[in-house]
Amino acid sequence: MLNIENLNVYYDESIILRDVDLRVPAGQVVCLMGRNGVGKTTLLKTVMGLLRPKTGKIEFSGKDITRKTPDKRAKAGIGYVPQGRDIFPLLTVEENLLLGLEAGTEKKKGIPDDVFEMFPALKEMLNRKGGDLSGGQQQQLAIARALVSRPKMLILDEPTEGIQPSIILDIAKAIKVIREKSDVSILLVEQYLEFVLELADYYYVMEKGSIVTQGPVKEMNEDMVKNYLTV
Repeated sequence: MLNIENLNVYYDESIILRDVDLRVPAGQVVCLMGRNGVGKTTLLKTVMGLLRPKTGKIEFSGKDITRKTPDKRAKAGIGYVPQGRDIFPLLTVEENLLLGLEAGTEKKKGIPDDVFEMFPALKEMLNRKGGDLSGGQQQQLAIARALVSRPKMLILDEPTEGIQPSIILDIAKAIKVIREKSDVSILLVEQYLEFVLELADYYYVMEKGSIVTQGPVKEMNEDMVKNYLTV
């Protein structure tokens, strides 16, 4: 599904990502972990075309998208939920979701019902402004907005950050439903280890812009990974 090879990304003269290789197979949940500031969000922005790599290659669904614009990547089937959510605060929940439809390749007449099955609270808030929602509700809206476009792959940047435990459970349930009832792949940036252990199939850990360890989650050395996550 997603294949990243030998990716190097710079900010001015400073190298942020070093020779990064990462793969997200179809239908799997892959988690990228690491401390703050090690390059995780930079990697996601590069996958989405918001940053240009100096060297390396990004393939999605067998096609080279390394030089494609962000809108072309969205149309190809990549849904992105950035850190901080970035919903439109002055638009209603319904308007935010309808904007998400524009990223899809198929013509749709309305918001798919299964989005409300995953996040039923949103159906009761359709006329409420996005900026009036709690942080957890905004995160649900951001994920739902990405899902309405029917992506082939969903990228989530720290979806549990600053979220109350009840909403974290709802987000975990939604990811399980996505994994079990569709062939959507998920690339998840997360530092909440229990969340990763419950949901992910495979993990990568990043340190100083490089992948330092990886493997199937069921074979994870938790103590070693915790050392890379603690400050």
